Amino acid sequence: MARPPTVDDSTGAPAVDPEAISPRLNGWRGSVLALFAGATLVLAFAPFTFWPTAIVAPAILFALIRRCSPGRAFRLGWWFGLGQFGLGVSWVYESFTLFGGIVAPLAILVTALFVMALAFYPAVAAWMTVRVTPGGSWLVRATAFVASWVLIEALRSWLFGGFPWLNLGISQVDGPLVGWLPIVGEYGISAMLLTLAMAVWYLGARVVRQGPDWRQWWLPVLVISALLVGSLPLRAIPWSEPRAEPLRVGLAQGNIAQMQKFDPGYFQRTIRIYRELTDSLSEPDLVVWPETAVPRVMDDLPELRDELDQLSREREFALLVGTFSRDANGRYYNALLGFPQAVGEYRKRHLVPFGEYFPFRGLLERMPWLFEVPMSDLSPGGADQPPLRIGEHTLAASICFEADFSRDIRATIPAADIMVTVSNDSWFGESFSPHQHLQMARARAIEYRRPLVRATNTGISAIIGWDGKPVETLGTGEQGTLTAEIQSRQGNTPLARLGAWPTLGLMVLLLAAAAWRSRARTVPT
Repeated sequence: MARPPTVDDSTGAPAVDPEAISPRLNGWRGSVLALFAGATLVLAFAPFTFWPTAIVAPAILFALIRRCSPGRAFRLGWWFGLGQFGLGVSWVYESFTLFGGIVAPLAILVTALFVMALAFYPAVAAWMTVRVTPGGSWLVRATAFVASWVLIEALRSWLFGGFPWLNLGISQVDGPLVGWLPIVGEYGISAMLLTLAMAVWYLGARVVRQGPDWRQWWLPVLVISALLVGSLPLRAIPWSEPRAEPLRVGLAQGNIAQMQKFDPGYFQRTIRIYRELTDSLSEPDLVVWPETAVPRVMDDLPELRDELDQLSREREFALLVGTFSRDANGRYYNALLGFPQAVGEYRKRHLVPFGEYFPFRGLLERMPWLFEVPMSDLSPGGADQPPLRIGEHTLAASICFEADFSRDIRATIPAADIMVTVSNDSWFGESFSPHQHLQMARARAIEYRRPLVRATNTGISAIIGWDGKPVETLGTGEQGTLTAEIQSRQGNTPLARLGAWPTLGLMVLLLAAAAWRSRARTVPT
């Protein structure tokens, strides 16, 4: 048997017992509160961007698991994840039923299973927090909570291809900690937010248990002030500098509905819309069409290819077109094709499972009625592709959710001076997804201090400055163009040099230290 310590590591005062702070929440009430807290966390992200919930929601989860068993912590974490992902990624239902060809009841089932699977990540983080700190003080368990959350968040962004949606650090694109983003990246920001959550929990526990006592508040107040105030001067550090002449960029957003995009009878109208939008642009240096703007294999369209090449030469601009391409071995790619030919071609490397390729294909081929997704058996592009070039400018290209992965973009830095990403967010209708997708793209601009050009089929298209602030945007459901002059930049941020490894390594050390400290403090009875 063991008993928890009775002394607070930080102050030497008697340890706070959270069970004395709030009523017991060991039954269904605790599960409901965890579910509510998880759903509240979604408000920290676009389109809401109410960043304080990124602090409050984890603090509530920690309060719930502070004094429970590992099994109970797992269940509470799962309910938290059910709220977080059940609301935050509910848009997958639309992509399944409206555009994936799945009947509504089956789409509901698939969406529910997807959300329940994602909920296992916060469940494991909560379980790990309690499991490695038996008998630990609040500070030891809080340390384990921060480290476990960040490590599991990183695991979610990698396992099975990765799903980085609703990573806590992304909420700070419009929050007070944004100055730290080029230094520690989204995982470092997640750790800071969780540290703030632990400080807020501690203050709340002290106030409820002992009433206002400024002598007990100095440490958490110091932590909160250091993180928030320390971010202010960091915002002013550019980390990169201008390079070469500015580039006048134009984007075309055709607003072609997903149901029409792959309709053969609508193909010529699609091309005409993008040609007319391009013709309306005034003296651009670069024009970008979104992902699958030409929803066929360009190698099968020699006349269109010649037409676009001639257009780019006659008007003396570079044209990037989202389309499909095929290599000599018959493999198909989701591609960004440049005109004239000297601009180059980028083939998407990080494919979407079940959207662009099928894991367990042998099994799924027996159930072809499940999915009717066009061009869903693609090959990944090579890791050693040459960058796209426009005169003296080097472009870092990404397609769709590649821009959601900081590690994918980092592979192109520092060679690139401008980032270009194209996407087809029409899969997700008028949901949270286009807003969340844009928010993650903005994070990449901030992390690597490069301007970013984002062209989408149905919105939200944007031209984003190197500081992550949108210069021009075109919303969902709109057809039109965007134009802006952007300044290419060169230089490395600390994140570009080191990546996420220092943060993740620190989290491993903190988790190990918390486990060791917890066991060292366990006193046999």
